[in-house]
Amino acid sequence: MMSAQTPNSDAFVRLPQVIQRTGLSKATIRRKELRGEFPRRHKISANVVAWYESDLQRWLRSPMFWEG
Repeated sequence: MMSAQTPNSDAFVRLPQVIQRTGLSKATIRRKELRGEFPRRHKISANVVAWYESDLQRWLRSPMFWEG
């Protein structure tokens, strides 16, 4: 499912890379995600989730003021 603000060419970032790039644990990412303080994951297959690169970049630029 693509959002209106996410171009079709946006790359997906899988959980191991999200953890590496943010320095957050899997549990912290999930907690922040549920509170709306981190970009929303997208299901890309039955057992795979990923984040849009553009959302992750926006969060990395301003994690304290994320509005997803």
